[in-house]
Amino acid sequence: MAISGTSGRARTATIVVAAGVAVAMGLSGCSSSKATATGGAPSTASHLNIVAYSVPKPAYDALETGFEATAAGKGVTFSASYGASGTQEAAVASGQKADYVNFSVGSDMSKLVPSFVDAGWNSGATQGIVSDSVVAIVVRPGNPKHITGWSDLIKPGIKIVTPDPASSGSAKWNILAAYTHVLEDGGTEAQAQAYLSAFFKNVVSKPSSGSLATSTFLNGTGDVLISYESEAIAAKQKGEALDYFIPAESILIQTPGAVTKSAPQSAKDFLSYVLSPAGQQIFASKGFRPAVSGVSPGTVTGANDPANPYPAVQKLETIANLGGWSAVNAKYFDKKTGIVTKIENGAG
Repeated sequence: MAISGTSGRARTATIVVAAGVAVAMGLSGCSSSKATATGGAPSTASHLNIVAYSVPKPAYDALETGFEATAAGKGVTFSASYGASGTQEAAVASGQKADYVNFSVGSDMSKLVPSFVDAGWNSGATQGIVSDSVVAIVVRPGNPKHITGWSDLIKPGIKIVTPDPASSGSAKWNILAAYTHVLEDGGTEAQAQAYLSAFFKNVVSKPSSGSLATSTFLNGTGDVLISYESEAIAAKQKGEALDYFIPAESILIQTPGAVTKSAPQSAKDFLSYVLSPAGQQIFASKGFRPAVSGVSPGTVTGANDPANPYPAVQKLETIANLGGWSAVNAKYFDKKTGIVTKIENGAG
């Protein structure tokens, strides 16, 4: 996996991912423009059902077109559904038709193994990761609140929009970045918890997905949005009015993709295309950092510096360094004992 910028800690990540199914939602995208149904078409060699979290919809729209232009993709059609990662995983587990799945966090994928996804889905060169990103801080044009880093987010009166970790993988990445930035700067666990308590007291909206959070922010709610770098770039590509920056301390977002056990060969061919230089360049053009080493992103419209769209991050945390998703979910997001759960409840 390509990692742009690291801290002094270990940066080799093994992530398990999840697949999901669709929930229609504004900016998150409902179903693909090529969809013949909301993921419900039969699985054949010529028709593929994509189920994914909401943020990469623009990338998959372009990936479908690119794949159809290849020999392997000739005659292949698609249905696609997008929504909050946890919601999508639950839908697949409940019977939603899926040939190719892409979740925002590895723990969602692990829930589908082995019933729907083979245990070896993450045995390839990228360990199942199809795209990378980092957590970004998104502000109003011109940055009227003068927000320059994490410390500014807990100042009195700052209104934060970030998704709900109960449904959104994006939310988990955001919260982990906020929490671990304190540790990256030499702080203690107690100081990180105190920071996160102040952070949640300033949260004014927790939409169900990353894309819905962007829509909420663009509709006028809040002073600052915590989001994927890719989501900010995609919004700017659409002409939306916002600014973004990558804080000195962030976390490497690694999103996994896999084919399901019932998928036809064309789904495997599509995954191969996604991981090819051409597929990774499409991801890069839509705001994602390539997951495959050696792929040049080229010029990326919407990035702060289109010619150098993905600069290294000064201090970059990884899920692997935190112990993997199983440990992270138990420590931070357990419904009864998780650090984040308790802090959220305390903040009301």
